[in-house]
Formats: sequence, structure tokens, C-alpha cells
Amino acid sequence: MEGALTARDRVGIQDFVLLDETTEVAVISNLKKRFSKDLIYTYIGTLIVSVNPYKDLDIYNKKQMDVYMGVNFFELPPHIYALADNAYHTMLTEFNNHFILISGESGAGKTEASKKILQYYAVSCPSTTLMNTVRDKMLMSNPVLEAFGNAKTLKNDNSSRFGKYMDIQFDSQGDAVGGHILNYLLEKSRVVHQNHGERNFHVFYQLVEGGSDDLLTQLGLERDVQHYYYLTQGECAIVSSINDKNDWKSVKNALQVIEFDETNTNHLFRVVASVLHLGNVHFDPDSKGHALLKNNTELNWVSDLLGVDANNLKEGLTFRKIEAKTEQVLSPFTIDHAIYVRDALAKAIYGQTFTWLVNRINESMENKDSSRKTVIGLLDIYGFEVFYVNSFEQFCINYCNEKLQQLFIQLTLKAEQEEYEAEGIEWEPVQFFNNKIICDLVEEKHRGIISILDEECLRPGDATDLTFLDRLEEKMGNHPHFVTHRLADKMTRKTLERGDFRLLHYAGEVTYCVVGFLDKNNDLLYRNIKNVATQFKNSLQKLTEIRLIQSTRHQVKYLGLMEHLRVRRAGFAYRRKYEDFLKRYKPLCPATWPHWRGMPADGVEVLAQHLGYLPDEYKMGRTKIFIRHPRTLYATEDAYEKCKHDLASKLQAKYKGYKVKGEFKKQKEAATKIETCWRGAQARKEKEKRAWAVKVIKKFIKAYINRGEAKSTDNSEYLAFVRQSYLNRLKNNLPKTVLDKTTWLTPPAVLTEASEILRKLHYRLMVRKYVRGIPPQKKAQLQMKVVTSAIFKGKKENYPPSIPQLFLDTRIRISVSSLSDGIIAIHITCEDPKQKGDLIIQCEHLYEFLTKLSIIANKQDAIKVVQGSIKIKIQSGKESSVDFTTGQEPMVYKAKNGHLMVVSINK
Repeated sequence: MEGALTARDRVGIQDFVLLDETTEVAVISNLKKRFSKDLIYTYIGTLIVSVNPYKDLDIYNKKQMDVYMGVNFFELPPHIYALADNAYHTMLTEFNNHFILISGESGAGKTEASKKILQYYAVSCPSTTLMNTVRDKMLMSNPVLEAFGNAKTLKNDNSSRFGKYMDIQFDSQGDAVGGHILNYLLEKSRVVHQNHGERNFHVFYQLVEGGSDDLLTQLGLERDVQHYYYLTQGECAIVSSINDKNDWKSVKNALQVIEFDETNTNHLFRVVASVLHLGNVHFDPDSKGHALLKNNTELNWVSDLLGVDANNLKEGLTFRKIEAKTEQVLSPFTIDHAIYVRDALAKAIYGQTFTWLVNRINESMENKDSSRKTVIGLLDIYGFEVFYVNSFEQFCINYCNEKLQQLFIQLTLKAEQEEYEAEGIEWEPVQFFNNKIICDLVEEKHRGIISILDEECLRPGDATDLTFLDRLEEKMGNHPHFVTHRLADKMTRKTLERGDFRLLHYAGEVTYCVVGFLDKNNDLLYRNIKNVATQFKNSLQKLTEIRLIQSTRHQVKYLGLMEHLRVRRAGFAYRRKYEDFLKRYKPLCPATWPHWRGMPADGVEVLAQHLGYLPDEYKMGRTKIFIRHPRTLYATEDAYEKCKHDLASKLQAKYKGYKVKGEFKKQKEAATKIETCWRGAQARKEKEKRAWAVKVIKKFIKAYINRGEAKSTDNSEYLAFVRQSYLNRLKNNLPKTVLDKTTWLTPPAVLTEASEILRKLHYRLMVRKYVRGIPPQKKAQLQMKVVTSAIFKGKKENYPPSIPQLFLDTRIRISVSSLSDGIIAIHITCEDPKQKGDLIIQCEHLYEFLTKLSIIANKQDAIKVVQGSIKIKIQSGKESSVDFTTGQEPMVYKAKNGHLMVVSINK
């Protein structure tokens, strides 16, 4: 209920008890508001109202089951799982039986609701292999019973045409160990007649559409539902929303689960087929108007499938046997009477088959253990029905609902009164409509409608439906809730036919047509069994709530929701244990927050006074507080909602401070531990280091003392250290160039020889590296410098300054003419302009001189042989030429142009 208080402004009121106004308009408005948000469940105290949404909602899954499992009934939003879980856990804690009633109009979702409850128990209860088998049988009984007991009606394509009560048996541990099913008032008349837009029971269509060819051949059936009279009266044999083939497979599988062997299954289908064949048995009149069979084919199939004699069956369908003392007389039937007998036989066969099927299912679910068990009963039965034409079936159904309404109001009032007495609260009488007067009208012994109907059925003579109506008028003419055409006033008589009677039920007026009442009440081939209405009345005495409705206005009235709400709202709308009330609302009073140290009742009294409750607004019971009006509770809840935010902020701040303080404390402790461990580790490390250092110093001193001696264990480490130290220092201070002769480190005495070897190797490596890196031109220069050094070093004064000067290939060139003269021109590059220029010499051994010179210089390309003239440089950088020509005798002279002319002999 606290959840209903929290959510009331968003999605209406989750519990009708908390409505400000208990009017029908307020109830319907609240239902509409919740239904528009796909919230189909609403509480009336412990009763739950469900509105059929006619669509799939994602609220029936394992996740939802887990949410509601073991949770307080009013803690979460209304749901059928909450009801199922509450019944289950109350049964376990109190170890007593519980009963769940599911009622509502056809199409309101009763069958689906019972399935959801069974599925919840199958998932939520403890499981073993045996228990799983029992649960499977319970779940699989639904497809079988739906096939044989459900049919399409105008309002519902899968309407249950029988009432079903299932006992689910639990052991002391809460395990489902067995089950038992009772069926009530199967609508057998549907076997032989269906209204327009309706179908026969599903199993007939499933057999014809889904049965194998071999099976249909064995049963003498054709795969065409239009061929069978009992399947075509409603003119809607094929329905798009129903898949008979798939449903047939489900039924076959379910029969296997509930342990139907092949023999029983075949017998079951043979009986179903016999009903179809029986419906195709037709009659023709003879000359006297007596009934004759049209043909024997269908009759033979019926006798073969049922295992009876065909002649006896034929005789039973066309003649009535009258026994008078020792004689038997056969009285032929008229066609109408023969059809009546045929249909009665079909209904009887199907009714007995359905009863046998239920018993067979019960055998498969029976628990053999004789130990005590607790039971949750699940009743799925018709709701109040009002049609355009209401007959015997509606009379029985509405009588059932009258009894259930009477029982439920009595139980609710009794529970309320007992709670008031237990709490010491003065009981206030509740004004509500007591329907006992209507129940007595129907069931009173010798005076009720059912008794009169039975008497009329058994009365000798020609009893008819109209004589039954006359008897009712005679017996009940003055009853305020009974009226007929003859008894009514002028205005009411216009709404009644002469064969009608009207009852004023708790849910409103219903007009019944008496046509067929006697035949349907007999429901037998001969008068040798109890009448149907009496059986049904006796069955109801054995029954000791979920109300499901469609989205139509009248059902709020037909289901008696208003009466139930008025009873629940009688006196005080809200009551809660002191501990729970104080636990929820204690933040609203400084004296009770955060902890109340006294008795809970005293704390609630202090809290109520602080909130300003008036004396007539609440009462203090022995263990509970009772609040009269929802508005008082709403004001308290609004204050609580407002207070929650402030409390949440304070609690959040406190929690954050507590959490941060705790974290800081943990971090401080951790830091201290880390610091201690680190200091200890450092101290141990320092101790070890110092011990090692002392040991090393001792060894070093001893080795230093013995350093001049031969290598031994005493000085080997010291010598190794000296060697390594020297090599490391030498590595960082090696000479960078070959010419650097002064930076080589002075070695220790023990490494003098090694140092010298390393020095030579290092310089050799540097020289080799230098030489390998010299380019050819520079190498040639060096080679020439070496030769020059060998010739002039120490012999010529100006030799040292010439060393840095490079020898140029272009500095000295040699030119000769192509003639036979001996003139040689040596070209010399002069940096000093005061020099005289190129050298001109004449040599008789020109070839020998130049050849040896080129070999010595290793430069053959330095000598050029030219024709005509050779350009030379003379003093002051001026240029001139030596011209060559031939003549009679060789000569050399200076020509007029200033050039040196050389004449050679022309050979």
C-alpha cells in the first residue's frame, strides 16, 4: 500500500481502498487512467482487478517473477505474481490452505490468468526431478482441457466453456507434489448447437484439420469441417486467429506428458469422432410421421467407434422402450423427438468423456504420499453474464456468481470484523447490499427456483417450460426480486415476453427465457440421474479473488467491485502495524527521529499528535494504528515525500563524510604501514651496505699493503680494482689525434708494461684509421712530401716553411713540339711576379730526359706535344710564344714579333 501512495499522482491509485471517493465514476476513472499506461492491475485490499489489454505486455517473464518472489504484498506495484507469491508464502508460514478465485466475463482473461499463476509456481517453487514432472503435468493439462473445454464465442476466440477448480498440493518444504482438478458445468449444449459466429469445442476442428491421413481413415473422417453438421451451425468453422493444426500437435504432446498411452489416446479420439458421425445421423418421416434413418453409413461408424451393436443403437435413436410388468412396448419417435434423443446422446457421450479425461489427468498428478499437505486452490469460473437472450446456462452461471459474491462479502466482512475485535476497535456496521435474499430465491429447499424446476421435471404428465413458469409465478409472485410478464406492471410488462421471468441480481436485472429450461435441466436420455441445476448447487457448496474485466463499463457493476470496495472502506481505510508505521514515518517527528527508544505504540501516538491527527481520524489498536480517511494518509505521505529529500541530503552528506573519513583513516593507516615498512627496509639495506663496506675496506687496505707483491688471494681483488679503475679512466681520456703525445695517462706501476702496449696499439689504430681515411690526392701529396723530406730535411734552410704548402699538379708542366728540335718548355706557376717565368731548355737527349722524368714523377700525362707554337710565360707574368718551323739548318732566334723562333731540319 505504501507503493500505491508513492505512485498515486503518476499512474492513478494502485489500491482502490485509497480513493477519496468510493463512487463507480471514480473507480472507472482510475481504471482508465491506469489502463492508458498499460497498468492493467489494481488492488482492492487483497483483491486484484485485472483489465484485459488485448495485446502482449512484457510483464510475464523470469525477470518479473524474480522481482516479486518473496516480497511483501503491498511493497511493489500490483501484479498477479504478487497475489500468487503472497498466497504461497502465507501458506508456508501459517501452514494452512489458500484459495484463489478468478472470475470475470468471457474474454476478460481468466484462463490466461490461471496459466500465469501456474507458471509462477512452476518457476518459483523449489524443484526436484519428481517435482518438475508434477509441474509439467499441471502445465500440460491446460492445452488438453482447453481443446476439450474451450470454444470460440462472439466475445472470445478461446473462451472456457466450463468452470475449473485446481488444487495444487505442496509439502512442508513448499514443493509442488501433486494436483487435482474439478470441473463444473461444462456447456454440453455447445456440442449440438452453436450460435452464429461461434464454434464447437476446439478438439473437433483440431482432429479434422490436424489429424494424420491414417488416423482420419481409421476414424472414418474427411478433412473437411464443412462435412459435419455439428461443426457448421455457427458458420465460422475457419478462424484466422486459431491455428488448429499447430494446436493439434500441442494437444498430442501434452497427452504424452500427462501419461496417456497410445491405447487411451486412440480411445479418446474414437469417442470424439463418434460424436461427429452421430451429428451426421439424419432422419426422414415415414407415412405416419415416424422417424426413419436416411442411411446407415454414419450409424455404422458410430456403433463401430463406440463398440456397440448397430441395431440396438438404431432402435434407441428411433424408438422409446416402455416396460409394463412383463411386457415391453416400442413407441416410435417423431423426427423432432429422434433429433432430441440423438443430440442428448451426443451431449452425454461428450460430457462423460470430458469427465473421464479430467479423472485421467487427476490420476497422473495424484500424490500417493499420505503425509499432510497444504493446498492452494485455483478456481477459474464464469463471471456474471447478461445476453440479449439469456437461457438456462446464464441462469446457472449467474446463480454461481451470486453464491460467490455472497461468500466473498461474508468472508471479507468476517475478516474485517475479526481484525477490529482483535485490535479492540469498535465495529461499525457496514451498509451494503446483502444478496442472501436472491440466493434463497434460487436455492431454498422446496421453495427455490431450482427445487421447483426439479419438481416440474419429475412431475408425471405433460410438464413444459410454460407450466414451469406458471409454478414460479404461483410460488414467488410476491418476491421483490422476481417478476414475470403476468406479474409486472404496465411499464415493465413492455420489456418482458410471456415466456420470460426476471431476477434482480446484485449486479442488476437479468431477463431469462424459460424455453429449454426443462430439457437442459434433464440433460439425460431418461430420468435416472440427478438434475443439472441440483448437481450444480451441490457443487457450489464444496467451494469455500482475482476479478478480471474487459474494458467495458458494466463489468464494474457485474463483478460486485463496488460492494467489495465499500466493505473494505468500512470504518477505516488504512491500518498498519505500529512497527511498520513508525519505521516509515518517524522522520516527520523530531522526537521519533532517528531512533525511538520506547514502545512502538507510544512512538506512533507521539507521531500522530505531532502530525495533528484529530481524535476521530485515527484509532490506536493493540498492535496497529487505524486511519479513517485516505486524505489523512495522503497528507502524511506528502509530508513524508517532502521530508525524504531533506533527509536524503543530510544522509548523503553524513554518508559522504563518513565514507571520506573512513577512506582517510584507511589511507593514513596504510601510509603509516608503508612508511614503517619502507624505513625498516631502508635501515636493513643500510645495515647490509655498511657491513659490506667495512668488509670491502678491510680487504682494500690489506691488498694495498700487499700491492707490490705477486698476485695472490690477498691482493687479487685490489689489483683487479686498480686495473679496472685505470682502464675506465683511460677509456674516457684517450688521445684524440695521432700528434697528441702528451695526454696518455700515467699508469700504476703494475700496469706500466700493459699501458705501453695499449698506447702503441691505440696510436697504431689511429694511424691506420687515419691512413684509411686519406683520399688519393692527399695520399699522393704525402708521398711527395716524404720524398721531399728525405731529400731536403736538415739540408736546406727554407725547407720547414714549405712543408704546409701543397704540391699542385698544375704547378709544373712540360711542352715539346712535334718537330725534330730538342727544345723543352717547362711551365712553372709563379706566385711571385718578379720571377722570370717558364724555363726553356734545349737538350740533345730529349727523349731520354723526358722519359726518365716521367717515370720518376709517375706522370706521363704531364708532357704535351704541340704543333706550331708553345705559349709560355715570361717575366712580370707576361705571355709569349715559341714558334716552330722547318728549314735547311737548325737555328734559334728571336723573331721580329718578339717570339722565339726555333728552326729544325726537315727530315
